[in-house]
Amino acid sequence: MAVYQDREAFIPYRRADLIELCVKDGKLAAADVPKFRNFCEILSAYYHFNLHQKLEFLKYNYAPFNPDADTKFIAEATPKDNAEMQAQLVTVFENILTQANYIKLNKKMLKLALQQKSLIELKTEIDFAEFDQLILYYRGDHKQKIFVKKLWKKVEKTIEVFERVVLLLQFKGYRYFESKKVPIKKLNFKPGKIYIYFYKNIPKYDLEFLFPNIKLSMTWKDRLLFGIPAVGAGIPLLLRVVPQLFLIGGVILFVVFGQSSLVKVISSEQVRNIMPLLVALLSLIVTLGGFAFRQYNNYKNKRIKFQKEITDTLFFRNLANNASVFGSLIDDAEEEECKEIILVYYHLMTSQTPLNPEQLDDRIEVWMAEKFGTKIDFDINGPLRNLQAIRGKIIKEGEAEASTPEIPLLTYDDRGFCQVPSLDDAKTIVDYVWDNAFLYAK
Repeated sequence: MAVYQDREAFIPYRRADLIELCVKDGKLAAADVPKFRNFCEILSAYYHFNLHQKLEFLKYNYAPFNPDADTKFIAEATPKDNAEMQAQLVTVFENILTQANYIKLNKKMLKLALQQKSLIELKTEIDFAEFDQLILYYRGDHKQKIFVKKLWKKVEKTIEVFERVVLLLQFKGYRYFESKKVPIKKLNFKPGKIYIYFYKNIPKYDLEFLFPNIKLSMTWKDRLLFGIPAVGAGIPLLLRVVPQLFLIGGVILFVVFGQSSLVKVISSEQVRNIMPLLVALLSLIVTLGGFAFRQYNNYKNKRIKFQKEITDTLFFRNLANNASVFGSLIDDAEEEECKEIILVYYHLMTSQTPLNPEQLDDRIEVWMAEKFGTKIDFDINGPLRNLQAIRGKIIKEGEAEASTPEIPLLTYDDRGFCQVPSLDDAKTIVDYVWDNAFLYAK
């Protein structure tokens, strides 16, 4: 079983397409085709029900932290209750993301991604100390070619794009921001609340767009362009002015204080020579002011362009926010779990030779490459555990249910080879589990 660093476990095809491809593979007997479809159908129904419970669990624990909540609480939760609900929310949320084959981007990897230069050259800063929780997952990583304008021509550039990005942020409470003397009313978020964002097609260098506390400032390049020309243009003129500074000061003193002694020092000819210097100095101030205004205006335009990019990202690439993210991720998890189980069951059922987990993993990866031209790093351990966990009874006529043992959908023989029951038995097992989802009467 090979491990690939450049592949993902995500299966980028619909469950319905995989089922059809298995049917068209030609390894199923004609009589088994409808049975296989029925098995896939009831399996999907089971996982839909199973994951719906997790959805309700997520919604319940998210309620105290939902910034968009429009319902009231009968009784306020205690700090201890909130801490427990927050921990449970994060645990199940990450579990769902893992089930949906998302990949975690830790803080170190995130900071490396944020260090990549955006196409709009501005210094960005995110204060991670403002968060109590920060969780970032992605799924689908591909390279994309774009054209960027450099000087007077367009240059082709290759960028990395995350096809799906999920971000969970919990800001620190009011006390933290009050201690920092931050005006609470000016914040664009609610302290202590949890914000969840779900986006598509986010370039790696644009991840900072997703953070509501992003701060913008001039780059060193902007600062140099702002200051160096002023210094360069000012030095030659200052060298001309400095020898006359005392003369200018004398004139000022004469005008202000009327000191007659200064008249003896300053001749009329010298006074006339001051005027060109004053004009030159004024011209310098006007020129530098105009240049500074132009540079600052360029910086403002870059800020406006950057803000527009953020707005476009939030509007056109946003898939869901806050509580609505749960439904989308639950659907993703249901789809991935079912696809994996269907592939495992199909290949074990149709294999002419026994397969251990490693051999099964390799076979599925090769089959996906041959049928779809897609290279994946199939996660064999997850579906094997799931098949083992689905246990039901096959009650034959005349047998008592209480004395009938439960049978899992996957077992291992003494040599470590995987075994699955027939389609008829597999359907019966899942049907039993489905029928006994609620045992209130018993």
